[in-house]
Amino acid sequence: MALALLRLPDAQLLPLRHAYGEAVAAKRRQMVLGFALLIAAILLSGWVAEVQPALFLRNLGGFFSYFGRLFLFDGGSLKGQLVFTNFGEWYWGLAGWASLLFDTILIAYLATLIGSIGGFFACFLAAGNLTPSPWIRGVVKRMLEFCRTVPEIVFALIFVVAFGLGPLPGVLAIAIHTLGANGKLFTEVVENIDMKPVEGAIATGSTWTESIRFAVLPQVLSNFASYALLRFEVNVRGASVMGFVGAGGIGQDLIEAIRKFYYADVSAILLMILLTVMLIDYGTQHLRHYLLGRDARG
Repeated sequence: MALALLRLPDAQLLPLRHAYGEAVAAKRRQMVLGFALLIAAILLSGWVAEVQPALFLRNLGGFFSYFGRLFLFDGGSLKGQLVFTNFGEWYWGLAGWASLLFDTILIAYLATLIGSIGGFFACFLAAGNLTPSPWIRGVVKRMLEFCRTVPEIVFALIFVVAFGLGPLPGVLAIAIHTLGANGKLFTEVVENIDMKPVEGAIATGSTWTESIRFAVLPQVLSNFASYALLRFEVNVRGASVMGFVGAGGIGQDLIEAIRKFYYADVSAILLMILLTVMLIDYGTQHLRHYLLGRDARG
């Protein structure tokens, strides 16, 4: 059976076409205006920051040549040769670097553990669906914001002055930043739980702590563990630069090699850090997927 499509008279179509054209034109004007404002903001920020494009382009070759020098020996009889041609000479300090890299991993692990525990206890007080008091929530959230807003390197500088050189300032600096970051992530997980088990626990006479223990934790523990593992991977990279300010780890030897222009040493240390982060990323990724998959199956 043939279907006939009704067509409005031209007298009725004309206003509709005109309105559609006006709407499309308005959208285009908004897009052009937004693009113009973006360009203006970029130019203004560049002017305030005294960006010099000509200087950037003139010295761009030095940026790439520096990375080229990282793979050449810079002294001795092997000067100018590729580092891959003599692995023993390239990694002459492997034992010491490996020890410092292990210290870096321990700094990241301990800082992640301390920060995640702190974020675990703080998130329940910051969650709007569990803590009715706006004052408590506000204080805890502001504290978490402060912890994650101040850069880790700033905390490390403060703690180096307070406690001296060594891994302790690095642990404390990364732990505080982890507290703020994981506290925020944990809070968002808690605020998105199913509240029916919590309401049921409260209805049976459970206290606030008991309702969290038996109604909230079973829903969030897998996500908490996943975020903690992800943060550990991030903290390994962060701990690698804590040595720049004397806060322990392999960063101490890395910054020394950079300052003394020991290009081969810089590339050797960077490669070790890169491979370590890749292995940790691979392991934590599979563990996170396992935990989240088990939570979904449960």
